[in-house]
Amino acid sequence: MRILHFYKTFSADQHGGVEMFIRHLTHATSRQGCENIVLSLSRDGASSVQEADYQLVQAKEDYNLASTGISLSSFKTFKELAKTADIVHYHFPWPFMDLVHFATRVNKPTVVTYHSDIVRQKILKYLYSPLQYAFLNNVDAIVATSPNYLESSTVLAKFREKSSAVPIGLEETMYPAPEADKVSELRERHGQFFLFIGVLRYYKGLEFLLQAMEGKDWPLLIVGAGPLEQELIQIAAERKLHNVHFIGQVTEQQKVNLLEACYAVVFPSHLRSEAFGISLLEAAMFGKPMVCSEIGTGTSFINQNGVSGLVVPPRDALSMRLAMEQLWNSPALASRYGQAARERYLEVFTSHSMGESYVNIYSKLLAR
Repeated sequence: MRILHFYKTFSADQHGGVEMFIRHLTHATSRQGCENIVLSLSRDGASSVQEADYQLVQAKEDYNLASTGISLSSFKTFKELAKTADIVHYHFPWPFMDLVHFATRVNKPTVVTYHSDIVRQKILKYLYSPLQYAFLNNVDAIVATSPNYLESSTVLAKFREKSSAVPIGLEETMYPAPEADKVSELRERHGQFFLFIGVLRYYKGLEFLLQAMEGKDWPLLIVGAGPLEQELIQIAAERKLHNVHFIGQVTEQQKVNLLEACYAVVFPSHLRSEAFGISLLEAAMFGKPMVCSEIGTGTSFINQNGVSGLVVPPRDALSMRLAMEQLWNSPALASRYGQAARERYLEVFTSHSMGESYVNIYSKLLAR
């Protein structure tokens, strides 16, 4: 089967959530007989490159409005690629993609991976709603990234008859192996420590995590950069949180070393903009206990309360502090949660399992 994926940004070295998902999905499905083409936009202009698991075709991005890339040339490129595809696989949300879908009159089976509701852009959401409804109504199959999100999304409730859930899966062999000497150095430098990994954005709940750290001497390493980085550094300084260390962006190798070295992973996202939480899934893959918030999305599907870690109410610094304290004071409990997290990853969240589910969806659409 020949699958055409369409998403606004994608390249081999991008590590955003959707980009990682596409990379791991194409890795899995290419090994199950699929030929993958990924069409995305680039400010650097049109290009095409063949990678091991996909062919990447990029159209020139002409404009960008509210994180919505627009490319005039992509209409023609998409139409040409769609003609040779068996399945068109969209990655939602991206309003411009909906326009391309209707303008090019795609006559192929269509799948949408529904990565997230539109949460923050209230005006855009209002203006986009009619097009969004028409697009989701027109496609053949909609796939949420977790059962939790499928159940809690008011948008998906309107399309339940053609919606299903396939959890995001990760291919462990696509990660570098931990470097034993670097892991030892991290443990010597920081001792037992909590770890957060992610882009420092408004929905990550890091202000509540910093509140949870007040009065505690647990080391916390915050890995990542983003719009709130300087503001969070200033808050930590004002509150004299000397045990909170902002590491900034790291390489994949450094991230793996940090995950291997840490005691537990904390993920305080408090808004539905956090639709899944791949950093949590990476923590489970490394067998780490987790603390996250209940926001009705994939975070509490990955981390099951009392099984692989602890789940607390969102925006609740006290509950987060108590959960972290419970893990900190009970290494046996943390170890049991970490082992269960690893087992759950192997049972539910491998890329092979994800790939099988999508190949099954593709095959059923073609059989129609």
